[in-house]
Amino acid sequence: MASALERVREFIHRQLVVALTPVARGLLRLNVRANQVSVTGVLLNVVTAALIITDDLVLAGIVYLAAGTLDVLDGILARLAEDASRFGAFLDSTLDRVSEGVVLAAIAYGFAVEGYAVNAALVVLALLGSFLVSYTRARAEGLGIECKVGLVTRAERIVLVAVGLLSGLMAPVIYLLVVLTALTVSQRIVHTGRQLNAKGYREAG
Repeated sequence: MASALERVREFIHRQLVVALTPVARGLLRLNVRANQVSVTGVLLNVVTAALIITDDLVLAGIVYLAAGTLDVLDGILARLAEDASRFGAFLDSTLDRVSEGVVLAAIAYGFAVEGYAVNAALVVLALLGSFLVSYTRARAEGLGIECKVGLVTRAERIVLVAVGLLSGLMAPVIYLLVVLTALTVSQRIVHTGRQLNAKGYREAG
């Protein structure tokens, strides 16, 4: 199932790249660079958080999806400009965590203000799970293991949160995120352990 899911992700990503490449070419002609787009994405997520706090959830969902689109666009720009760098990848990943944290913090605040303490606490768990999904991949890749397996990557998390904002069903989405991020982290731990064991056997042989 994991490989089928990865194929679906890759297909959707390819379609997004095809759709956004003309936009990226236009931005490149205006001398806009990938890091600038990444920073703009963070600013849009800050706007999303502000809209959540003011209870403008539908508009927050729209802005959040726009910010998510920039997350794809910055990578396309980097490739077209041929200025992709390790620092750019590091910055993009770091800003992604900032964006996710700001938006989920606003959602937790909204639940807390409304008196839903349990839901607010679950948002914290969803945020922890989201960070661990990214951390386990980064840590595995630091050990030389490719680790893209799992049910929810950042793209799926963006879609789920956007659906929650647009539909007003944020609480069920948070419950789902807690479960799915926990499962994804478990999948990546198991996958990395198996790959390291197999690698150890190969090296020993």
